[in-house]
Amino acid sequence: MDDDAEIIAEFLVESHENLDQLDRDLVELEQHPGSRELLSSIFRTIHTIKGTSGFLAFGRLEKLTHVGETLLSKLRDGEYVMNDAIAEALLRMVDTVRALLDGIERVGNDKDPAVNVVPVQEAIELLLGNGGQLPGQPVAAAVEAAAQEPVVSETAVDASTTDPDGTPTAAAPVADTGQPDTGQPIAEAPAAEEPVLMPEHGAAPQPEQSAEPTEQWDGVERRSVADSSVRVDVELLDNLVQLVGELVLTRNQILQRTESQSDPELIRASQRLDLVASELQESVMKTRMQPIGQVWSKMPRIVRDLARQLGREVDLSMDGHDTEMDRSVLEAVKDPLTHMVRNSMDHGIETPADRVKAGKARSGKLTLRAFHESGQVVVEIADDGKGIDPERIAAVALERGVITREQLARMDTKAVLNLIFRPGFSTAEKVTNVSGRGVGMDVVRSNIERIGGSVDLTSEVGKGSTFRIRIPLTLAIIPALVVGEGEERYAIPQANLVELVRIEGDDLDRQVEDLAGSPVLRLRGRLLPLVNLAEALGTEPEQRDHLTVVVVQADDVRFGLCVNEVHDTQEIVVKPIGRQLKGLSMYAGATIMGDGRVALILDVPGMAHDQGVDAVEQDLLATSAAGDEDRTALLVLEVADGRRAALPLAAVARLEEFPRDRVERTGGNEVVQYRDGLLPLVRLAPAIGLMDTSDRNEQVSVVVHELADRSVGIVIDRVLDVVETAVVLSDVGRRYGVTGSAVVQEHVTDLVDLEAVVARTGVSA
Repeated sequence: MDDDAEIIAEFLVESHENLDQLDRDLVELEQHPGSRELLSSIFRTIHTIKGTSGFLAFGRLEKLTHVGETLLSKLRDGEYVMNDAIAEALLRMVDTVRALLDGIERVGNDKDPAVNVVPVQEAIELLLGNGGQLPGQPVAAAVEAAAQEPVVSETAVDASTTDPDGTPTAAAPVADTGQPDTGQPIAEAPAAEEPVLMPEHGAAPQPEQSAEPTEQWDGVERRSVADSSVRVDVELLDNLVQLVGELVLTRNQILQRTESQSDPELIRASQRLDLVASELQESVMKTRMQPIGQVWSKMPRIVRDLARQLGREVDLSMDGHDTEMDRSVLEAVKDPLTHMVRNSMDHGIETPADRVKAGKARSGKLTLRAFHESGQVVVEIADDGKGIDPERIAAVALERGVITREQLARMDTKAVLNLIFRPGFSTAEKVTNVSGRGVGMDVVRSNIERIGGSVDLTSEVGKGSTFRIRIPLTLAIIPALVVGEGEERYAIPQANLVELVRIEGDDLDRQVEDLAGSPVLRLRGRLLPLVNLAEALGTEPEQRDHLTVVVVQADDVRFGLCVNEVHDTQEIVVKPIGRQLKGLSMYAGATIMGDGRVALILDVPGMAHDQGVDAVEQDLLATSAAGDEDRTALLVLEVADGRRAALPLAAVARLEEFPRDRVERTGGNEVVQYRDGLLPLVRLAPAIGLMDTSDRNEQVSVVVHELADRSVGIVIDRVLDVVETAVVLSDVGRRYGVTGSAVVQEHVTDLVDLEAVVARTGVSA
């Protein structure tokens, strides 16, 4: 129903605009009756209103515009010549159409009895029956005569009926009210003492006055749909965004200057400027936001045509039509999304015969899903096809020389699957007009990365594949971390930022190692490639007794960027870089800082490629593959006055802290209001037989554990660390809720059985 209301609202807005133009065009056509351009424009407008009204089941509106279209077609084809009678009839038709549109907005359909369409409709039919002329009488008199004639409803009873005494009598004519037949007896119509007259041109037929007051908001009369919207040229919006960007730059400069001032009035004014500029920026960015449904609207046709061409049966489902993103981003992802849908149809979903043989339904499922997550737009393209076989990918890659056997030996399954994004790679056995040329998936990834996004692939043989695209909401203004190197500052998009790490003292020698000539950081049991920003820029790095590492991620490659200093996070205005720097892949753009100086924006994927981080990471994976098989990632906790416990990190969805007064009770359970719902709480210490000391903290620390269709919060004292270690389980300390104990970070630690803990409290999936 919401979709229908939205379609009707758009129809009303567009039709009102068209009617205003029709008024002007018809008056001009009177003065220039031979203008083919004006006639064609008027005809197209009426034809559009007629077609849409038929689609929306507005019967009276469709009939009225149909006869008007017929009259216009006679004019357009040269059969009739524009005269006063035709002009008057068409202008009054426009007024009646406008009244019907007002009735649709008011009552939800075009059957408002206050609007009588019959006189205008019959006047136009009279013109059609007399060759476009009304001989022997003036126009107004002819229209009035048509209005006074009794009208028999299309749903009236038969031409004769019977009196109670059995005498046949003629049925009384029934006025056409536009209402459907109810099947009830129709009373005899009273004599028409006052004929229904057409209003003068320019005044639409008015509905009867209602005793109820017009709906008002805060004492102001409610606006119509047409008055509540305005169309703006896209170029004007783009200029407005540019001006807001300049305002944001000026705001940043003023805020930086006022930090060192002591004038309270100046500080208050700058804070007010900050607030207003932020709200203005948010509002202007919303004007450029468009739903992804505009791109998806073409997908059913594409899927339908491809299914017939490839001999597939496919059920398409799309979720998240209303997910909005900036217009420029939407334009950038249109082609990649289309290509990935074609790829899923050709390579993923099998033919009906193959699906039946594999025990699947004949029709494959293709799902498009879009949603907002962590300030980004996530788009998923999933199918239930045959999946991607990593062994076949590896064999084709070796055969076509995409990789060597030595490189393949160092790759894990995910890296092998990502070979489909290599230029020139294709598993198609023959080239068709759909696929097989090895061009496409590499372009998809490069286009997504160009706008600061990423593409991730998961697949299971026989079950299907899912492509997940993460893209920014907008490209004009983005949050970024500002870092310093030498005398310059650089911006790192927050979408690529994972965490900040500072290493000093003895940890510097212990955690930073050398692997085949490349520096790596041992971070929580994993080896992370390091890139020195100074060396990447071609300058000599400074000797320091500490190391500041910005951990960043590009697609599935994560590495540490060593910087001299970290400033702060800012919302920066992205400016394109000059022609001289466009060939340098490590820069994504530029911005102007608060002091007026230019800072370059680092392109994390481009830097990873330039510095060979992907090759280093493959070496790390090969080196640690054997040891990782027996290692487990744990979240180490403190419970019950210093006692240590650990949860599998894979079972942890999020870490949260709530004020104590947000904890409420329902029945026998503690809950907090969380993400538009209720989060049940389980206190870990008493659940595993220990004293609960979590009440001593000002904040309630919670580990969120996700079940099948809901979440549970595990209340702890505090989080100590995240470790990855080889667990040697001991039965010492084994009890309900605890699988045993192990030595973790040189301390005896209880290993928690989450399923038992949750089940014991009565909170279950």
